Amino acid sequence: MSLSFSSELKAAIPEFVFGINRVKYINKAISENPKWRNESFELLKKLLTIMISKDASDLDFGGPRSKGKIWYRIYGNKTPNPQVEDIFEDEATAIALSILSSDQKKLLITNKNLDFALSVKLDGTNSKYRFRGNIFFERNFLAINLRVIKQKLFTMDELGIPELIVKRLDLQHEKSGLFLVTGITGSGKSSSLDAIIDMNNRNNNSHIIIIGNPIEFIHASDKSIVTHREVGSDVFDFQSGAIEALRQDPDIIVVGEMRDSKTISTVLEVTDSGHKVFSTLHTSSTIDSIHRIIAEFPPDEQERIRYRLADVLKVVISQKLVPNKQNNLTLAKEILSVDYSVQAAIRNGNITELYQMLTEGKISGMFTMQQDLYRLFKAGVITMATAMNYCNNKKVMSNLLKYST
Repeated sequence: MSLSFSSELKAAIPEFVFGINRVKYINKAISENPKWRNESFELLKKLLTIMISKDASDLDFGGPRSKGKIWYRIYGNKTPNPQVEDIFEDEATAIALSILSSDQKKLLITNKNLDFALSVKLDGTNSKYRFRGNIFFERNFLAINLRVIKQKLFTMDELGIPELIVKRLDLQHEKSGLFLVTGITGSGKSSSLDAIIDMNNRNNNSHIIIIGNPIEFIHASDKSIVTHREVGSDVFDFQSGAIEALRQDPDIIVVGEMRDSKTISTVLEVTDSGHKVFSTLHTSSTIDSIHRIIAEFPPDEQERIRYRLADVLKVVISQKLVPNKQNNLTLAKEILSVDYSVQAAIRNGNITELYQMLTEGKISGMFTMQQDLYRLFKAGVITMATAMNYCNNKKVMSNLLKYST
């Protein structure tokens, strides 16, 4: 066992107590024993130090799912670390509770899930590392995921964003509209969005309001004043934060995620007011993003949403992190830049026409995921198999690769 007090903790909990009541017993025990809480926190710091040393993106433990093991995701692959001592269910619960405030514990008990940010100094370092955390119930036990928030911000060049698109993202060139960064979980959306915020922060005299759940990277005000509002502690939810932002004299509003129809509707309303709005969606392509937004609404509202979306949408960047030949990850992306033709296609419900516009839109900074994967393959960055595995259209990808050999 990893914690010196594990046996005492187990003895203090009746055998028949499980679920929330067991969590409450463990919370009471570590609250009454500060040394137990400190030891739990110190053990977590050791796990996070290993995480940083291995350049892992995620740490998972706790719950029956982990079988007592500590799991790290390293360059896309999640595996247990056999060199770390096992941490079983009650120990994981003690560790989870050691980093939470009383209010956070109440939210966890009520919602059976908690998103939070953790800022902590690790052994041998003077600077703090930030992590995005999620604690949830799994088969009546607490399970934990922690993701490192990279402190190095990328430049637009490093992200491979074409100059024409960079100008559209920059407040000094385009003052209003909706700009989306999309991709599945773990595709680097937050890193790309933070890079865009940083560019605007350094280039423009403005007010940037970021609404996050949780707030990940903290942007120090530069040319812009940057306001950070975390859902749960500073603001009730994304919807409330976006509406309240209108009364806070913003130039740019960042809504961390458009999760539902209410948030999407609010984002469209805020953008209609003439502000520049950035947000994210969990979708795998630019066209899927448009479908997803429209599909969130009942059929009798979809035509109205299509018209509103056509009016405000400016740029969609859809991205994936794909394994490269150096055994780490490379960014592949698809970019849609909205012009009059794209607006007309969205307004008229001819979404299928957009793919042809993407394919032929290089002069406007547009390209498909297949075209970008092909570029990476031709540059020797990724293999042919990777290009096929991560494309959105295997037939198109196959044809591109066929003509390259």
